[in-house]
Amino acid sequence: MTVLTDETRRAAGPRSAARRRSVFLTGILIAIAIAVALSLALGSRSVSIEEVAEGLSAWLQGQTAQDIGAIAVQQRIPRTVLAIVAGAALGLSGALMQAVTRNPIADPGILGVNTGAALFVVCGIAFLGITSTIEYLVLALAGGTIVAVFVYVIGSLGPGGSTPIKLALAGAATTAALSSLVSAVLLPRIAAMDVFRFWQVGGVAGADWSTLAIVAPLLAVAALVSLLCAPVLNALALGEEVAAGLGVNVNAARIVASAAGVVLCAAVTAVAGPIAFVGLMVPHVMRMLFGPDQRWLLPASALGGAVLLTLSDTIGRLLGYPGEVEAGIVTAFVGAPVLIVIARRTRLKAL
Repeated sequence: MTVLTDETRRAAGPRSAARRRSVFLTGILIAIAIAVALSLALGSRSVSIEEVAEGLSAWLQGQTAQDIGAIAVQQRIPRTVLAIVAGAALGLSGALMQAVTRNPIADPGILGVNTGAALFVVCGIAFLGITSTIEYLVLALAGGTIVAVFVYVIGSLGPGGSTPIKLALAGAATTAALSSLVSAVLLPRIAAMDVFRFWQVGGVAGADWSTLAIVAPLLAVAALVSLLCAPVLNALALGEEVAAGLGVNVNAARIVASAAGVVLCAAVTAVAGPIAFVGLMVPHVMRMLFGPDQRWLLPASALGGAVLLTLSDTIGRLLGYPGEVEAGIVTAFVGAPVLIVIARRTRLKAL
């Protein structure tokens, strides 16, 4: 019989965790491939695997497909790409928000970032007549940033500083107030309401390459900054005093990570509308699979968000046939019960 020494057990622990993470990572990558295939194949007109291959081949060669099914595939490619990019950004943003605030129910929606971006976009539509993606993007970034700072300041007032419950309450109150302002701006302006109501639901149906070209560089920079923050966020999880003892500038780390999270969320909100619950659900699932190490959790949350939003968009097309249900409605339908489960399990404890 083999006797395991303490040193052997300690060495086996990290190897076992690494193998488990590798298996989960492989599973997520396979899930992304499946989600992409389903997104390209399913919709108002379902296509065969051969038509998917033909459409992709023609697109890669810069040609227009001849078969109707292959043409449908080509038309779905930018939508699928936006779903992957937007889902990844929202999942990564949610993981950052939860790490920075040490709040298990933090996400861009609960902390008011989505609503702040929406309010500024509404005001731009109603009072400035904005129509371009760049204008949407600038206003969404401004609104998301201002509201995120406001919620953090309000949640930090009083004894104890920025506790999870205070931040959640400040975000909920701010979201309710800003939602009322959005309604107040829109109700007397029917034309603005018509423009806004489709955007407000949240979805990727209006994807095109020009929109992706505008937001992709911004999202890429924010994502890179987020991933570089992983070691610092691991230190913050040990507590502010321990992190400071390890040489971490706590305030600077929080500002940089929070800014990256706000940019990720606001940029997606500008082009796809305020899609809720992705940033809340995905990091929790990934934390159960990969553990709390941010070096694994952040990229896993991005991949998980891409899977969730791409599948939600595909499901919405099937549920609303011959029309479609926007992806934001599907994620909200799934996310509401998940939020209840999370609240019951975590009991609002800090991470």
